[in-house]
Amino acid sequence: MRICSIASGSSGNCTYIGGEHTNFLVDTGISKKRIEEGLKELDVKGEELDGIFITHEHVDHIQGLGVFSRKYGIPIYATPGTIRGIQNYSGLGKMPEGLLNEIRADEPFAMKDTMIRPFRISHDANEPTGFRFEEKGKAVAVATDLGIYDEYIIRNLSNLDAVLLEANHDIHMLEVGGYPYYLKQRVMGNKGHLSNELSGRLLCAILHDNLKQVILGHLSKENNYEELAYETVKLEVTLGENPYKGEDIPIMVARRDRLSQAVSV
Repeated sequence: MRICSIASGSSGNCTYIGGEHTNFLVDTGISKKRIEEGLKELDVKGEELDGIFITHEHVDHIQGLGVFSRKYGIPIYATPGTIRGIQNYSGLGKMPEGLLNEIRADEPFAMKDTMIRPFRISHDANEPTGFRFEEKGKAVAVATDLGIYDEYIIRNLSNLDAVLLEANHDIHMLEVGGYPYYLKQRVMGNKGHLSNELSGRLLCAILHDNLKQVILGHLSKENNYEELAYETVKLEVTLGENPYKGEDIPIMVARRDRLSQAVSV
């Protein structure tokens, strides 16, 4: 399997997941042009996609969905609440008939050789989900926009070969930054985003010897930066109650404005 962040951050998110015979996108929060450019670098054509999975209806996750789906006619999969949010967002224009398909958290389904397992996440959206993809004993997952995590999230992220994990903000930068008070409270709340520290602690809970790559994603442009997220997560691993040190774990930070390195597992 392959996982690659085409773009990740507060301004737009799009992740490619590829199996032996399948090609998927998780979220389309960037322009059609940028999605196509990213897919071209991965040697994948838009018409070769088997499905688009939408985590939730916020604009940084669906911005390019209307234009992209109208061009390629790729089936879109999301929870009923997320579909309702997509349909209510006027910025997408008219969505093609029959492309929106309802799925539900904790109800896995197969597409060709790939098993897709949607799971609930805590975020201020209608019915948000993360996604886990499994094929021939390998598993990768996308888990961003998590206000909090619990044993349920840990179970869904266990025994992965690679994971795209949120490290949205540095708490101190957020507290002293220019966001209004209500927005700071939203970001730090139970339906907001994971801080660097919480991302590291969640990583500690899912670490195992066969986790080949951690991709830190959805970094805030205003309240985080790549080196800080990387070093903070590494430090949490080193200080955590686990047998690993931060330098033992292959960690990269997904880029906001361009393709990150593709990971094969």
